[in-house]
Amino acid sequence: MENNKENNVSNTNQNPQNTDVKPKRKPYFKNNNNPNKKPNPNQQNRNKNSNQKSRGKKSNVYNLSQEMKLAILAGKKSQDARMSPWRKIDVRNNAKIRFTPLGGLGEIGGNMAVLETEDTAIIIDVGMSFPDETMHGVDILVPDFSYLATIKDKIKAIVITHAHEDHIGAMPYLFKKMKFPIYGTPIALAMIENKFNEHGLKDDSKYFNFVIKREIYDIGSFKVEWIHATHSIIDACSLAVQTPAGTIMHTADFKIDHTPIDGYTMDLHRFAHYGDQGVLCLFSDSTNSHNPGFTKSEAVVGRTFDELFMLAKGRILMSTFSSNIHRILQAMDRGVKAGRKICVIGRSMERNIEISRKLGYIDIADKNFVEAHEINRYKDDEILVITTGSQGETMAALSRMAKDEHRHIKLKPNDTVIISASAIPGNEGSVSRLMNLLMKAGVTVRYKEFADIHVSGHAGQEEQKLILRLVQPKFFLPVHGEYNHIAKHAKTGVSCGVPERNILLMSDGDQVEITPKYLKKVKSIKTGKTYIDNQNNMTIENDVVLSRQKLASDGIINIVAQISQSDQKLVGKPVVTSYGLVADKESKRFAKEIENILDLILSNIQEETLKNHSAVENDIRVAVKKHVARTKKRFPLIIPTIFIV
Repeated sequence: MENNKENNVSNTNQNPQNTDVKPKRKPYFKNNNNPNKKPNPNQQNRNKNSNQKSRGKKSNVYNLSQEMKLAILAGKKSQDARMSPWRKIDVRNNAKIRFTPLGGLGEIGGNMAVLETEDTAIIIDVGMSFPDETMHGVDILVPDFSYLATIKDKIKAIVITHAHEDHIGAMPYLFKKMKFPIYGTPIALAMIENKFNEHGLKDDSKYFNFVIKREIYDIGSFKVEWIHATHSIIDACSLAVQTPAGTIMHTADFKIDHTPIDGYTMDLHRFAHYGDQGVLCLFSDSTNSHNPGFTKSEAVVGRTFDELFMLAKGRILMSTFSSNIHRILQAMDRGVKAGRKICVIGRSMERNIEISRKLGYIDIADKNFVEAHEINRYKDDEILVITTGSQGETMAALSRMAKDEHRHIKLKPNDTVIISASAIPGNEGSVSRLMNLLMKAGVTVRYKEFADIHVSGHAGQEEQKLILRLVQPKFFLPVHGEYNHIAKHAKTGVSCGVPERNILLMSDGDQVEITPKYLKKVKSIKTGKTYIDNQNNMTIENDVVLSRQKLASDGIINIVAQISQSDQKLVGKPVVTSYGLVADKESKRFAKEIENILDLILSNIQEETLKNHSAVENDIRVAVKKHVARTKKRFPLIIPTIFIV
């Protein structure tokens, strides 16, 4: 350090012989703010003069050659072309296509949409959804098919992306009205075939067309390619649809799982391929648009199963969605390794596992399976039960076990119940009731306290961004989800370079016209839901559901009375019964109020009116309605039955 200091001083004074001589001038530092230092007016003047001189000098800037300037411009042009491949689309093309969601927007589930030109239309998925608690006696909801009837002649096919109920569950109800060719993967069509068999549509399997991914199928004026996607079901697909106006890409439900159970990752190469060619519009799954980061791989659930199986001392009962074959396979593999026999319980679970085994997706020998009535032949730590009921469905196997109503399975204190699922929106109450019943039964319940006991099948924000960047579409339509989901996805699209003016937020029934020049909503199509009773696979009319809602919220009043035509008075006392309106202890007083109303009506009624039963009953209905609305703030269903004697 001393040598360095000496060298610095020596160099400053240009006198290497005399190291004790101080430098004539200390270096000037612009940021030296020593408060004890006195200003030097000579130094200030010198700096001022120096600055004035430097302004007049030519700055020492690197001179760009013409070749370098051209390279920079060419590089920028190349980057712009790479980031906007949609500019390859010919804007002189006057072709138009229309996209109409009939379900799946403004809701979770019930996914169905129509893509059409002047002479061709395809239906993308035909899914069902679940009712809310106000739809009494309704098991499932299916989309309104009335718009399809108006364009029936130009519908060339139904295109299925994957086999989840919210994408295929309404197929039998559509086929009871209209029939079209169906394109899908083998497992999707196999599950649809099961539904057709249940509904007496066995012969309709002749409409099936089995697709191979990465091959292109001509359907009317469209060319459709199925692209492998990772999701919470086997063989999920995205779509690339080449239309007269340009290429449309539809992700359907997806997440980007780099370590899927079957080893088949999402085919991102095809997204990049079409993106580089220029994509007119992207439709993309918005379900998890509020979730930052990436959705975890399905493989992490298997590691959680390892821990849970090790902790379990008795029988293990695992419940998940019956369509999540990879989740079921992971549980089965660990059961076999632990020396446990597998018992599958629940109609949908049995059916889906049987199909998956026949198609080769589950490779577990028959010797590892037992029937429900055989369970008691084995020790508790030798049994794994795979069952339905993760959503707390009343009639599902797990709920019946929890209520001690199952024929073969009686829960024991040393049982471990694994619920490897999350509650579908609207099912939170059912799942909570199931948890309470299981706790009361004394079993060990493994649910949300294990973070990786369940992972979603839908993409988080970073995965959505990756798709947007691979495709680089001109237009972007977020699909699948409630309004807040698609609105959030739209913001993600803007952050990934899609101009805000090139994004539309849709609702069911919004018909959007897409051309190389513009994207706009052109009209609204009639949409809605049809109510289905699963006990008999029959439709429930809208007015029946409305009547049930009214009865549940406002109650009912029955009035039976006899009226003497000669003196226009009541004969005896009227019989008044009400349900859901007044308490039993108040029923006598309420009946007296109704009797007084009837007396008042009869005292003012015209003789001719008394001859018309309907007119008398209507007068009574109106008067009682006003009284109840004024006193009870309710609008019950009022049924007067009058006898004129």
